[in-house]
This record gives sequence, structure tokens and C-alpha cells, in this order.
Amino acid sequence: MTATLTDRIDAILPQTQCTRCGYSGCRPYAQALATGEALTDRCPPGGTPVAHALAELLGTPFRPVNPEVGIEAAPRVAVIDEAVCIGCAKCLPACPVDAIVGARKLLHTVIAADCSGCELCLPPCPVDCITLVPVDIVPLNSLTLASHAVTYRQRYEEHQRRELNREADRRARLAARAPG
Repeated sequence: MTATLTDRIDAILPQTQCTRCGYSGCRPYAQALATGEALTDRCPPGGTPVAHALAELLGTPFRPVNPEVGIEAAPRVAVIDEAVCIGCAKCLPACPVDAIVGARKLLHTVIAADCSGCELCLPPCPVDCITLVPVDIVPLNSLTLASHAVTYRQRYEEHQRRELNREADRRARLAARAPG
């Protein structure tokens, strides 16, 4: 099977699913790049290594990450202040890689090894108990990005499947309750 241009672009992206590029995830951004609708400078988590790789693949000049979409920074992970967490569970569906565990009215915590640092858990938290902290890993380069990307992509796809199943279950329960 031959990989499409979208597949090859998607393989370069870090798969954090952060949406900072302006697209709903890495795959939609890859599709926009493949069709020429987007520029290669919209991936803050991937930073310079990803911007270079995208420019090389697409045969376009290198463009540094556009500060309007975020700044290139060292990898970070979310940390929940458990003393402040109220167990609202609003962060759970926001996490595209299911790195946050917990249940409603119980404390939540982040599995740091699974966290992509996407920042999507921050806005829904009503008590601001989630912060992002730098991760001590080897310098960010295309090899570390690629190894993390495989895991993030798998976890994101699993998250998407679970969300679709939950929605189908919800619809089935509502249909069963509907007057016939």
C-alpha cells in the first residue's frame, strides 16, 4: 500500500491533537497541508524539527512556528493539584489521549507518561487546578517526536472509538426510553 501525501505528513506531526494549528487534530491539519490550504508553521508542539520536516517533504521554504498559534517550548505534561480538584470530571473528555484518570466526585490525576501536553484540559477546569510542567526528556528532535507520536496516535484513536461508542450507547438508551 502506498502512503498518501496526507499519510506522510501525518506521520511527521507529533500527534498531540492540541488543535493549536487551528484544525481539530493532527490528521485534519495534515489534510490541509496536503491540499495547500495550510502553512507548515502551525505546529508549536512539533516546533522547528517538524517545521523543517514538513517543508522538506512539501518542497517549500522553512518557516519557523508562527507565534500566533503558540510558541515552541520544551515538552510539558499536565499535573492536577489534587487538594484543589473538585472531581467535576470536565477534564476527562477534553483529554484526547485519555491521560487523565478519575471519576465524577473523586480526585483526578494525570498519567504523566501518557500526557501529550496538549493543554486541552486547562479551559474546562472550573477551579484551575491543572498546570503544565516541563518534562525532563532528551532534547526534542525528530526521533523523540516520532516515538511519542506513535503512542499518542494510538491513544487518540482509542479515545475517539470510546467517545463514539459512548455516544451510540447514549442514543440507544434515549431511544429505548422514548414513547413508542
